Amino acid sequence: MAIVCNLNNLPDGVKNPVVTIGNFDGVHKGHQTIFKKVIKHARDIRGTAGVITFDPHPIKITAPDSARPLITPLDQKRELILNQGIELFIMIDFSYEFSTISATEFIKDVLVTRLGIKEIIVGYDYVFGRHRKGDIELLKRMGKEFDFSVYQIKPVYVGKTLVSSTLIRNLVENGDITEAKRLLGRSYQIRGKVIKGMNRGGSILGYPTANLMLSDELVPKKGVYIVTVDIDGKTFQGLTNIGYNPTFKNKELSVETYIIDFSENILDKDIRLNFLSRLRDEITFTSVSDLSQQIDQDVENAKRFFKNKKYL
Repeated sequence: MAIVCNLNNLPDGVKNPVVTIGNFDGVHKGHQTIFKKVIKHARDIRGTAGVITFDPHPIKITAPDSARPLITPLDQKRELILNQGIELFIMIDFSYEFSTISATEFIKDVLVTRLGIKEIIVGYDYVFGRHRKGDIELLKRMGKEFDFSVYQIKPVYVGKTLVSSTLIRNLVENGDITEAKRLLGRSYQIRGKVIKGMNRGGSILGYPTANLMLSDELVPKKGVYIVTVDIDGKTFQGLTNIGYNPTFKNKELSVETYIIDFSENILDKDIRLNFLSRLRDEITFTSVSDLSQQIDQDVENAKRFFKNKKYL
């Protein structure tokens, strides 16, 4: 059974903790490689596989002007990490005060005294602590002093591409969700609650849409996408438009999804959109009729996509 906690309520008697520590934004294939190693090492010593992460992302406290949108909000990150088989998920409330703790203090007070780690496994570029002075060499030195082992994972490549959160974020922002999926190991997903829209989809265009109130920070580039839609544990096929509906001169960004062969009322329900393929840019049409004809074509393209089972 998974244990989810923070530094204020660490469980007692965690057996032989093997942990990794980091932000893990995206929970991509590089992170997954680390988690697999943590789980294997924990099993080898009959211990507990753990992940230590932070919320909010440290850069939002230490350099907020440089902060980029998160690939995975905390709830999704926790879900994805636990789904990897991690048994202990520790979320540290990151504050300015916490950012002043030195790497040495963190290792002694948190990893050794409070958690009693047996091993720590980190990525190839991991640094931590005040002024980012904690690195693999410091961990190794203190590991010898406090009797815990240290392992460092090599960079992870998919083909010739180095997997990184920064690259995935850029890919999503540029609408390249196919390449993002290759590095994530899953389709990029956004979540939110269905809210009342302008009622144009069904009454004017003939395609009723679910309008999403976003809970994610990172939204793919404006355009039309083929998606699957997760609702109450079931998955449906659909099309999502991200943009400002220029034909209707909207001023606010909207995320609207037409769910194919679906007629249920899902207002106020939480849904998830999994992005499979980008069809086209958002276009300004001279008439509603032209827009409706384009949507007809988009739906046919989506149905052809799903018929070919390219999304499996």
